[in-house]
Amino acid sequence: MTTSAISALSPLDGRYAAKLAKLRPAMSEQGYMHRRVQVEVAWFIALSDCGFAEFKPLSPGARTYLLGLVKNFSETDGKAIKEIEKTTNHDVKAVEYWLKSKFEARPELVAAQEFVHFGCTSEDINNTSHALQLKAGRDAVLLPALDGIITKLREMAHGFADVAMLSRTHGQTASPTTVGKEIANVVVRLVAARERIAAVRLMGKMNGAVGNYNAH
Repeated sequence: MTTSAISALSPLDGRYAAKLAKLRPAMSEQGYMHRRVQVEVAWFIALSDCGFAEFKPLSPGARTYLLGLVKNFSETDGKAIKEIEKTTNHDVKAVEYWLKSKFEARPELVAAQEFVHFGCTSEDINNTSHALQLKAGRDAVLLPALDGIITKLREMAHGFADVAMLSRTHGQTASPTTVGKEIANVVVRLVAARERIAAVRLMGKMNGAVGNYNAH
């Protein structure tokens, strides 16, 4: 079945699809799987530095290879994970199996592969991935869009600084103001809102199913 506006389950994939194109790399299922891979790789590398006798610190070459899997994650990789999921019927487990499959022909990684996802429950990976998705969407799309609007409105505030207009209070006309000043009010409020959005601390948790670091 081909995707079209008329067959979309949501207007976000229908009439508004083009408007949201910049968000797809972060907010789509492909973006979600990409962040899951990022979290699994970061956790795996961190575990190698924890001093376990069974898991020595990874070599620089292994670290570079793992980070490359994240950096170069493609739609083909996403589809491969979806194929694995048909067997596992578990989305996070499919990511784990895909990652382990990338260890083949690398003895150092094969020897440590059981530390992939070690100590984690699925929600550790999911909630942290969601935070990364939100951060990417905010930093790469939302804030730049707000900056563009603020810049345009600031230009308009200066451009219409001398254009007089009636203001209103209590539902009736009041003292004169200018179009530029009223637009400047909007700019101030948008800047304050932008600062609040940028300051939101996006958190994640990595401590097992019940928060005791004992998922395994």
